[in-house]
Amino acid sequence: MKLRILFALLLFSSLGSVYAQKKVKQPKNIILMIGDGMGVAQIYAGLTGNHGHLNLEQFPVVGFHKNQASNAFVTDSAAGATAFSCGVKTYNGAIGVGPNGEPLPTILEIAEDKGLATGMVATCSITHATPASFIAHQASRSQDEDIAMDFLATDIDVFIGGGRKFFANRADSVNLVDSLKHRSYQIANSIEEVQQIKSGKLAGFLADEQQSRFSAGRGDELVQSTEVALNLLKTNKKGMFLMVEGSQIDWGGHSNNTQYIVEEMIDFDNAIGKVLEFAKADGNTLVIITADHETGGFTINKGSTETGMVEGKFTTGSHTGVMIPVFAYGPGSEAFAGIYENNEIFHKMLKAYNFK
Repeated sequence: MKLRILFALLLFSSLGSVYAQKKVKQPKNIILMIGDGMGVAQIYAGLTGNHGHLNLEQFPVVGFHKNQASNAFVTDSAAGATAFSCGVKTYNGAIGVGPNGEPLPTILEIAEDKGLATGMVATCSITHATPASFIAHQASRSQDEDIAMDFLATDIDVFIGGGRKFFANRADSVNLVDSLKHRSYQIANSIEEVQQIKSGKLAGFLADEQQSRFSAGRGDELVQSTEVALNLLKTNKKGMFLMVEGSQIDWGGHSNNTQYIVEEMIDFDNAIGKVLEFAKADGNTLVIITADHETGGFTINKGSTETGMVEGKFTTGSHTGVMIPVFAYGPGSEAFAGIYENNEIFHKMLKAYNFK
């Protein structure tokens, strides 16, 4: 009997030790997914339109961030994304620079310097405010050609989005697509070409400027592009940093178009499902889902999960200053619970990686 008790105690102690090790495990990979303009109402509109379910419901940790810019109560995407990417609140329009215009290292650049694979996927021009803030350092989000030039200053492994013209048809006549080829990037100009890339570096241009909305021909490009990026980046044994943006939830808000919001929210959630599937199989991936701000002052007045009908109303055609939800899954996810400033997301990611 004593031997049985001793064995049980040893087994319990061993299991407890394994559990403790899992709890303190640092993620090798971080995937940050940004639903531009996605507030709580946008999420619930997508859930209702998808007949009562979203992949987001599987995330065990939920928090909120306060997203005010350094010079305004209501942030834009540039200041909001720069807070995530650089850890500093800055002025509206700023791309990877602080409130005094000083360039700041981004989480993508830091991960790259540490030898990790890096990538970005978006449903807008890859030089647009949110993706730009992770790779460029410019005074204004309007400087698309300068932002495109900044891509050549990094060694990002994969980027997929629109914005071909800012690389190929520039005012300075410099062909950055040729420059990318000289740096061993494979150039893809359609989702079919993107899906053919199985290894190496990839620059995917899915539109000359902005991609179309989901229901106007874009279809499942976000899910497909995300899957390709994951497959290319996961080969790095040191890990990865990947940013995925569901860009056009914001545009539905600006247009005060409820159906636009619903379809883009569901599309973004489908990409979340693909990432969550990867994270569950991998076991060493931290997934963070959030938004830069809410757009439209959107609310839901009527809906049905049975039919997928959503009736929404709006208070503005611009952004609002409400708190934004944060969802997290995987090792290090517990740090994202609670209420905190948006720039803390950068510092929480840095700590999760154990980067000094």
